[in-house]
Amino acid sequence: MSLIQEIRRFSSDIVGEEQLVKMLEKSAAEKRPLRVKFGIDPTFPEVHLGHAVPIRLLRLFQEHGHLPVLILGDGTARLGDPTGRNDQRPPLTPEMVEENAKTYLVQIGKLLDLSEGVCEVRRNNEWFSKMDFFDCLQLAAKSTAARLLERDDFQKRMQANLPVHLHEMMYPLMQGLDSVKVEADVELGGNDQLFNLHMGRQMQEREGQRPQVCITTPLLLGTDGRKMSKSYGNHVGLNASSDDMFGKVMSLSDEGMATWFSLATQMSTQAIDAQLAGHPREAKDCLARAVVTELHSAEAAAAASEEFVRRFQKKEKPSDVPEKLVAAGAYSLPSLMKAVGLANTTSEARRMIEGGGVRIDDEVIKDVRYLVALEESGASVLMQAGKRHFAKISAE
Repeated sequence: MSLIQEIRRFSSDIVGEEQLVKMLEKSAAEKRPLRVKFGIDPTFPEVHLGHAVPIRLLRLFQEHGHLPVLILGDGTARLGDPTGRNDQRPPLTPEMVEENAKTYLVQIGKLLDLSEGVCEVRRNNEWFSKMDFFDCLQLAAKSTAARLLERDDFQKRMQANLPVHLHEMMYPLMQGLDSVKVEADVELGGNDQLFNLHMGRQMQEREGQRPQVCITTPLLLGTDGRKMSKSYGNHVGLNASSDDMFGKVMSLSDEGMATWFSLATQMSTQAIDAQLAGHPREAKDCLARAVVTELHSAEAAAAASEEFVRRFQKKEKPSDVPEKLVAAGAYSLPSLMKAVGLANTTSEARRMIEGGGVRIDDEVIKDVRYLVALEESGASVLMQAGKRHFAKISAE
């Protein structure tokens, strides 16, 4: 299979496909690698499998000798949400962005070789931090309000009488400037990024550069069938444990498996068809093993599969329940759940309790006022939150 055929497998749109074919041929003849750009904003601590789809395509270019240009959007991340969901993606401080960015290279490095010489890693604050107000006005002059309002998301919000803020209209221009600064030959992104990728082509042409080829990838839906998002909690993080990763994949609907096999694994079309023709339980186990193997190891995948069978089919307790030590005393159940990491907030803990998702020593607890008595040193309880999360909580 040629590179262009492999690219088509992972693509929704290729804007400039004929141009790409010629660029690949010229690149091979001149032994000059193409500069293939992908940008990601460090707005949350985790990179997830949805992000991994274009990253896999980036790796494909890398395996064929081309140069990935990975942009950590530490400048664009500070803008906040470019899609209007400001409650899900608020503006971040430089400190918050930097804290998230530290984890991104580690996670992306599981899929992409980030070594110097085979990958170029840039931060767009490299140029945005040097811009003053008048530089921003000059950037704004690169396009028109009418052109920016053609973006599908903006159109829908205007029709619904929802606001479109001026700062949101700057985001496509900022992403386009990234392409100019790194002189991208190709830019990759999810298919919800097509407008922004086009902006890069437009801005490159105005700067006298050859316009980049734009390649979008399908969006990998989350485990609940909605767009995969850390905000929705339906994502599979690249830094998740092997057991948690395996369990989340196993929670996927049977209908979602075909897309996940295609976008979240390197399996051939023939191998995928063979799995889907068999029993759904075995196919899903194969899918989960493939995902965990790539991000952890084959040994971790086999162990996670065995653990899943033991816990969810045989209804046994996990073999490696973590122990959490607390000071002796009586604790409010929601507060204790948050303290030991079984809930992110006390509000989340209360919702889990009221929904019957919390057990203490195998007894379902639905009273949010329940007190956990650990008043003597050595006293302990086994707490379960949801189907996959356990903790042995012991008093020091």
